[in-house]
Amino acid sequence: MRTVYVDNNATTQVAPEVFEAMKPFFHGLYGNPSSMHFKGGEVQKETVEAREKVADLIGASPDEIVFTSCGTESDNAAILGTLESYPEKRHIISTRVEHPAVLTLCKHLEKKGYRVTMLSVDRDGRLDLDELRAAISEDTSLVSIMYANNETGVVFPIEDIGQIVKSRGIPFHTDAVQAVGKIPLDMKKSTVDMLSLSGHKLHAPKGIGVLYIRKGTKFSPFLIGGHQEKGRRGGTENTPYIVGLGKACELASGHLEEENNRICFLRDKLERGLLERIPDTLVNGDREYRLPNTVSLSFEYVEGESILLLLSNLGICASSGSACTSGSLEPSHVLRAMGVPFTAAHGSIRFSLSIYNTEEDIDYILKQVPPIIERLRDISPFWRDYVKASSKK
Repeated sequence: MRTVYVDNNATTQVAPEVFEAMKPFFHGLYGNPSSMHFKGGEVQKETVEAREKVADLIGASPDEIVFTSCGTESDNAAILGTLESYPEKRHIISTRVEHPAVLTLCKHLEKKGYRVTMLSVDRDGRLDLDELRAAISEDTSLVSIMYANNETGVVFPIEDIGQIVKSRGIPFHTDAVQAVGKIPLDMKKSTVDMLSLSGHKLHAPKGIGVLYIRKGTKFSPFLIGGHQEKGRRGGTENTPYIVGLGKACELASGHLEEENNRICFLRDKLERGLLERIPDTLVNGDREYRLPNTVSLSFEYVEGESILLLLSNLGICASSGSACTSGSLEPSHVLRAMGVPFTAAHGSIRFSLSIYNTEEDIDYILKQVPPIIERLRDISPFWRDYVKASSKK
């Protein structure tokens, strides 16, 4: 059976070059980079180079890069580390469409007595910056707003947001897990104080992430232990994965033009083709300001879980939203926040591409999806009621 993997916002395959770069560090180069003997030194040299490659991808300085275990840890470290640095302030601002790594933590902090403001979005998933301005108070300790949404691909105006936040002297964190490696970033010119990224979203393995912390930003360590990461994150360095992430970032730097041209072309071909072939289909999110690899569509009057199952039977791997919230029969919290109609929210499918996707993949999806939707609508009582109502008009 042919396999077409278009769930890259959930995770990506490890690039062959990354795998090869990692292999020596499981056997021959096994020293602890903190050790003073030559076995430690030869490994430390490689972690230094990996840190430089990560910094180069996002336009940062190497000493602003802190290696973590994943994007979730990076988000938690940024938020909790800032709150501990400003204990007198008890207000946090975020959005209703954040990844669960931020959203669930904010809900947890509310139970601990913090006041949390969740900014709303419009039907296209866009923020109202006036709502942000009105929400900021003297008690605001942190603003945490994602760079790009993992479900819709909508890219927020991070620099405009940063200007507003920084004018009030408030730390600004962004979850850029979906943005890094897909669109150009330059922290040297940015208003962002802290940025989270995750290796497995850009063809590195699962289990490695980064928190960028701008020089001069107040930060209390989340994991307290040894001297690693200049005291900002305790724990022996995960050398093979750090090296792998460095290689992935090096590759991503060379693929940015392809991401924003060829992958964008494939995304648009897929979206246009499905809209032309399947009536009563909605695009979720801003169609201009979004990631080059992501399209979210809602097929009205059918269930997304059924679509995914039938697609999987044909070798097509897609998603109904965030992989971190799967297993729930409730519509996506992102689509609910956007006001997507109930008849459409349940039939939402996200296709997220990578550099390994081809035009043949897109043609295969365009061939298989329309009969699936037609089949499911034929047995849907909601679709039959909709057709009857439409025929009477």
